[in-house]
Amino acid sequence: MKNSLIAILLLLSGAFQQISAQGDLLVTPVRVIFDGNKQKEEISLVNIGNDTTTYSVSFLQYNMTEDGKFELINNSADGQMFADPYLRVFPRKVTLAPKESQVVRLQLRRKPDMQAGEYRSHLYFRAEKESAPLSLEAKKDSKLMAVQITPVFGISIPVIIRSGNVNVASTLSDMRMEIQQDTITNLKFFINRTGNISIYGDIVAEYVPANGKAVEIGLARGVAVYTGISKRNFSLRLQKLKGVNLDSGKIRVKFTSPKDSPYELYAEKELALKK
Repeated sequence: MKNSLIAILLLLSGAFQQISAQGDLLVTPVRVIFDGNKQKEEISLVNIGNDTTTYSVSFLQYNMTEDGKFELINNSADGQMFADPYLRVFPRKVTLAPKESQVVRLQLRRKPDMQAGEYRSHLYFRAEKESAPLSLEAKKDSKLMAVQITPVFGISIPVIIRSGNVNVASTLSDMRMEIQQDTITNLKFFINRTGNISIYGDIVAEYVPANGKAVEIGLARGVAVYTGISKRNFSLRLQKLKGVNLDSGKIRVKFTSPKDSPYELYAEKELALKK
């Protein structure tokens, strides 16, 4: 059973966004949402490396910036509510031999005084190395010191609790093209979010000629705008395809629900192309 699980995860890792890897650790799913009556979730960990490794499990708090980056924070920022006070996770430490897998369980404990909206924390899996991350060692017959650095890998996934009446809506704005080094074309725009929860989905860009069928020229999966910000500055690299002339026609951008969920169009906008 264990080998079958590993084989399935390794096969799916190249095909779906629900699996994430960092260093020698494979994690699925890559995000957890507790809504409705859901109270439990299982996270599958697989050591895809060649060494036995121990992973510690904890929670971190992140705030998203308008550039889509994450900043580690200690206190609630801009009204962000943390999920970890309402969650139990076990075990808190996992040791995995090469190609071995184990399940980490999350359990939600809702409280009657929870506000309507979204609570978010990030579940963090950190590899523990036996050697110190940084050490000094004197070389034999030398007055020099050698610095040995051992990288420590970690991966985090968002864990979200939705409470009470929730709502979210999105629009796209300020769309423009930018050329880099005369060869790379990026489409830049803002993803705007309103409501009391985050929004998460896929960005698809299509070239629409004056006559003919639309052609997909850009795709980004797993794009989020989390609570704490009302807009995200996004850049999408466009593919250069035969028959696509970005001096005429238009570009249509859609923000939709993720590939592995029922289709929903969150937002759509077009950019007219001119010479």
